[in-house]
This record gives sequence, C-alpha cells and structure tokens, in this order.
Amino acid sequence: MANRARTNGTAGESPEDRRGGAGSVQSVDRAVSVLETLARLGEAGVTEMSEELGVHKSTAFRILGVLESRGLVGQEKERGKYFLGAGVLRLAGAAAIRLDISQEGQPVCRALAHDTGETANIAVLDGDAAVNIMQARGAAAVTAYNWLGRRTPLHATASGKVLLAHLPRDRREALAGRKPARFTEHTLTTAAGLRAQLTAAFEDGFACSTEELEVGLNAVAAPVRAYDGGVIGAIGVSGPAYRMERARLPELAERCVQAAAELSRRMGYAE
Repeated sequence: MANRARTNGTAGESPEDRRGGAGSVQSVDRAVSVLETLARLGEAGVTEMSEELGVHKSTAFRILGVLESRGLVGQEKERGKYFLGAGVLRLAGAAAIRLDISQEGQPVCRALAHDTGETANIAVLDGDAAVNIMQARGAAAVTAYNWLGRRTPLHATASGKVLLAHLPRDRREALAGRKPARFTEHTLTTAAGLRAQLTAAFEDGFACSTEELEVGLNAVAAPVRAYDGGVIGAIGVSGPAYRMERARLPELAERCVQAAAELSRRMGYAE
C-alpha cells in the first residue's frame, strides 16, 4: 500500500498535499515556515530545510522552488543554499510604510478633524482601490461615516483621485482607461472626464469629490509623500454636502494640503 501511494505522486507527500482544501492550507503553512527558518538560520539547503519542516526532501524542494519563482527566496548556485530573497524586502518595505504612515499619521489626522470639524481619513493604495487605514472624527461630525478598513473606488473619491493621479503613467492609464462604475448621478463615467480631473489633482495638489460615491457626501484630499517624494497615501476630510458645500471646499483643500505637508515631513520628505 505504501509503495502504491508513492507511485501516485511525489514521494513523501500525503494525499492532502496533492489536492486542495486542508492540503492547500498545509502548503501555505509550510511555505511560511520556510521563510521563518531562513530568517532564523540565514541560509539552508534542501536537506536541512526538510529536517526543519519534518517533510520529505522533494516536498521541501518544491516549496523552495515556488518561493524562489516569486522572488521570496534566492539560491546560491555553487553551494545550493537558499536565503531570503529581495521579494521579502519589498513586502517588508510596503508593510513598514503602512505601519509608519499609521503611526505618524495619528496626530495629524486628529488635528485635521479638530480643525475642520469633519471626519478626517488617511488612505493608501490597495491594488485598484483606496483603503482607509485611519479615521478621526471632528466635533461637527454628528453622524460619522465609518471608512476605516473600507476599500473605495479610485475614480469616485477624493483620496482615490489623489492616489491615481500620482501613479506611474502606464499604471495610471491602465486604471483610468477602464469604464468607470456609476455610483450616483454625479459619478464620473467617462475616461476623458476622469483624466481631466486627475490632471487637475496633480497640478493643484488636491482633489475633490462631490456626491460621486454617495449622495449627500463630499470630500477633499491631498497627497502624502515619502522621503523620496513618492506619493504613499492621501489625507483628507469628508462630510455631508450641506455642510461641506462647494464654496467651502477650497478652504478645506488648503487645510488638507497643510496636513499632508506635515505628515510628509514626518515621513521624511523635505521639500
């Protein structure tokens, strides 16, 4: 029976390794264990890794191969040793930026909410959407919109337009060239109209949305920069349209630009 099992798949693998479900979860767990082991040891060969994981060498080799193909581990060809790859640094850097902007952004976000009386938010790019990682409620925000952790469309929000406007051209065009989804009668639904607003957001240093995501909701946001000048987030305020009327948006935009400049300085950016 044992020999028959080995003829149906890679030696040392359980049936769960060769099908989905629990086997897939186990494979993910083993891949994480590989990364943790390499972080602890610095480097390891296939034999050493298989012993650490308690699996057959072929299983360890397969996991290492997948991680290597994604840049998460590298291999020193002469000695056959594996080590953590540049992909881990890339992920760690992205996580560090989020952690840093969350930590440094707390007092700035609270101050913006206090000064404007509205709900202040900090958002970062998450694929093809903006995700709000921080929120502070102003005194005038009787009914606070809970945006924390929420992914919002780039074309229909102030923060999203800011993030989209500062993307590299190819990626910006790929996202802006899509058919914009309509959320209200005020939502931009043409690529040309969206591009015009992105140009204005880039040149003006802020973006606005007026009832484009939800009826009765307006928002303003400005870009937050890292030490190298790259835009890593957006900070802004949102509130009911009857209080954040169009005539008041320029004043709020100026407050957002000031808050963004302060947070950018905290992130190491020097103008």
